[in-house]
Amino acid sequence: MRINSELWVKSYLRICNSSGAAAFVVCRGDEDGGSIFVRINQLDGTSRLYGPAAVGLAETVSERYWSLRHTGDDKGVEELISRERSFDPDLWLVEVEDRDGRDFLSDWLISE
Repeated sequence: MRINSELWVKSYLRICNSSGAAAFVVCRGDEDGGSIFVRINQLDGTSRLYGPAAVGLAETVSERYWSLRHTGDDKGVEELISRERSFDPDLWLVEVEDRDGRDFLSDWLISE
């Protein structure tokens, strides 16, 4: 059984903040089933954006997994987030500010 979005976000924020990175919710989505996007802002004009892994992957049925959606300048990441929000207003956006670029997602990353 997969935990709800709000609980996952709260747990993720605690992991990030306790590791010395600033993490916060930019957009609050549906507490039960909202998709979650994670932006890693390196504070140098570049970011990486992780989004939910493809639903067709077997592991994503009971667990939450992410894949890299974009890496590069902040403007490109912001455009992608804006596009996603235009057709999914219930999504969560969590931003992590970390000069070292730590994402704290290593156990949940899937390369597609």
